[in-house]
Amino acid sequence: MKKGLLVISMMISLAIGMVGCATKGDVERLQAQEMQNRAKADQAAMDAQAAKAAADAAALKANEAAARAENAAKMAEERERIADEKAQKADAAFQKSMKK
Repeated sequence: MKKGLLVISMMISLAIGMVGCATKGDVERLQAQEMQNRAKADQAAMDAQAAKAAADAAALKANEAAARAENAAKMAEERERIADEKAQKADAAFQKSMKK
């Protein structure tokens, strides 16, 4: 009886051991999946780098445009100041000519 029980338990253990082992196909499938995941991760990293480069270029262009706009605003203010001075001089000349 002990021998029969021992044989049955060994057969069950062997069957469980055989079922629990991964086959070569399972390992190859897992390796292929891992390589696909790495390729996707590499592609995502390259896409992120390209997006960062594009964002940096856009930020640089925006900064340059802002600097040009600020310069244009300063020039417009200077022209306005000069126009105001000329208008004051013309008004003063007109007032002076009216007094004569």
